[in-house]
This record gives sequence, C-alpha cells and structure tokens, in this order.
Amino acid sequence: MLIAQLSDLHVRPRGVPAARVVETNMLVERALAAVAALNPRPDAVVISGDVTECGRPEEYAMAAQFFRRHLAMPVFVVPGNHDRRDNFRAGLAHMHGVTQDPDFVQYVVDDYPVRLVMLDTLVPEAGYGLLCPKRMAFLERALSDAPTKPTMLVFHHPPMLTGSAGMDSIWLRNTAELGALLQKHPQVERILTGHHHRNIVGRLGHAIVIVAPSVVHQTELCLLPGIEDQLVLEPPAFNLHLQLADCGIATHTVYVERFPGPYPFVVDDDYPGYPEKAARA
Repeated sequence: MLIAQLSDLHVRPRGVPAARVVETNMLVERALAAVAALNPRPDAVVISGDVTECGRPEEYAMAAQFFRRHLAMPVFVVPGNHDRRDNFRAGLAHMHGVTQDPDFVQYVVDDYPVRLVMLDTLVPEAGYGLLCPKRMAFLERALSDAPTKPTMLVFHHPPMLTGSAGMDSIWLRNTAELGALLQKHPQVERILTGHHHRNIVGRLGHAIVIVAPSVVHQTELCLLPGIEDQLVLEPPAFNLHLQLADCGIATHTVYVERFPGPYPFVVDDDYPGYPEKAARA
C-alpha cells in the first residue's frame, strides 16, 4: 500500500497570496499534479491539516476544485489551526468522513491493509491543538475495534517537542494523555502530522511520529530560544508512506520540484565496492 501525505496547503481565494509573498494556490496545484503523476500511483492521499489559510468558504471551494482537478484516488482530510471547523465541514462535506461525526472531523478508513484513524485536533481561535475527552473517547473506541491491524493516526498538531521554541508552544497540549492511551494499542505504528512546515521525525511511546513538510512554504530552521518563527521558500515537499508485506512501513520525502538528472551511477574501475572484485582479492 502506498499513501501520499500532503500537509499545510494554506489555500487562498483566487489571486491572493498567503503571508503577502507565497502563491499557495499555484504551489498546491503543482504538488497535486506531482502526486497524480507518480508511478506507481498512491492508493490514497491524506492531508494533515491547514487545508486553507483563513478557513473562508471561498478557500474551501478552491481546495475542493483542486482536489477534483488533479486527484483520482481517494483523498482523506482533517483540519488544522488555520481551518474553521464549520466552514471545513460545509465546504468539504462531499469528502469521505468529513461530516460523519456530529461534532468533529474524525473518522476511520478501514479499506486498506493499513488502517487510518483521522483525528481533529483543532481548537477554535487557537494555534495549539487538543484532543478533548470526546475526541479521546472516539480514538479509544476506534483503536479497540481493530487491535491487531497496523494503524496510522493522522492529525495536525505534532505530539512531541522539536526544539523550535515557537512551534513547540503550539503543539498538541495533551500529548501525555495520548501517549498513555497508545501504551494499550501497539498496533499504532505511525502518527502523521503537519503544522511545523518542516520534515521532522520523533516518537511517542512505541509509535513513530512524522511531521510532514509543507507543499507551499517551510518554517526557517531555528533551534534558538526566544526567536520568532519566520517562513522560508525552501522546496515544497510531501511524504510517501509505503507498506511492504512483512516489512513494516517506509517513509520517503518527495520534492515537488524537478531537478537535473537522473544520471547513471558510473564509477571508476578501481571502485572498491564491487562484490566480484572483493571475491577475487
């Protein structure tokens, strides 16, 4: 199974940049086209939050148009802190699971070898995330329903600290509670998040946490305390999660841009890594 994870699209009304300088709509369409062109094609696409920049109805209309235009495979979405839940549910109501729960955008995708539990960590008018008691109860029921099937959790706010002071102030607030729940559910192999606009890998208990880069702009790498976060136009990227039979899950980072190459690996005759030369030595 092959899952493409895109994050932090920050779609805007037509012709309006994000943060004054980022043409997010153009970059989102380029990323979706890159996913559609992959060979093999992903079985599914998950989008780990911040579908829009401001949660406006016209932004969700643009996002829905982009998804229809480029992606033929199933697309599963959850909100981030830039989204507005009511507008999200209204503008993307046609997408799988978005309105399945009466209160939150949370649902289970059980059609694949890897089970996807899509979670809503949005706190209205706040940058940080939370899984409130209702959402934690949903997660516990979902995990208890399939205790042996490999599972990924997908939500927006990372449940770990990264050393970036600004981003760490708006992480998932009840990470300790989530970690205690996961102790009872070893089938959770990956936690897929976004929010930080950088490719970061960590762990919560036994589960590997993967923070996806953004498909539009990235956050400047800064591990110094007290420095305000800033965006940089580093290359847009997304992740591919590949499940191989009996070999677990491998994650690849894919850049949207095309670069020079490919070139063949041609080495000198005295390259020491040839097995046949080692055998003759």
